[in-house]
Amino acid sequence: MVEINITYQGGLRTHAVHGPSGATLTTDAPLDNQGKGAAFSPTDLVATALGTCIMTLLGIVGERHGMDLSRATIRVNKFMASAPVRKIERLELVISVPGITEAKDRKRLEQAALGCPVHATLDGCCTLDLSFEWPE
Repeated sequence: MVEINITYQGGLRTHAVHGPSGATLTTDAPLDNQGKGAAFSPTDLVATALGTCIMTLLGIVGERHGMDLSRATIRVNKFMASAPVRKIERLELVISVPGITEAKDRKRLEQAALGCPVHATLDGCCTLDLSFEWPE
């Protein structure tokens, strides 16, 4: 169990504290939902959680197999639906991993991405589009 404590700051802004580490973050409501958009929105954090979880798993596999992932990036695009309720409709991720040329290493990384616990949690809740780019 991990405890996270969240305080309402007013103006549709929250402040969250991660219990184990003391790390903090702030959220704002997005511009299209009465907010200022001055920080990540709660749904932005869902998209961020997916991208960072996948990147962490890629890092684990990369370190285990001696792959240099220092230039790897993930771009996440979040698409919202407004009806019948406001929710994340689709998350589109483009995973770019330069310098990985071996088919077996690419397969390992693709399998790691699909093994992400956040991906498993969101699967069926919204559309998840993952694609890989393998620049030389």
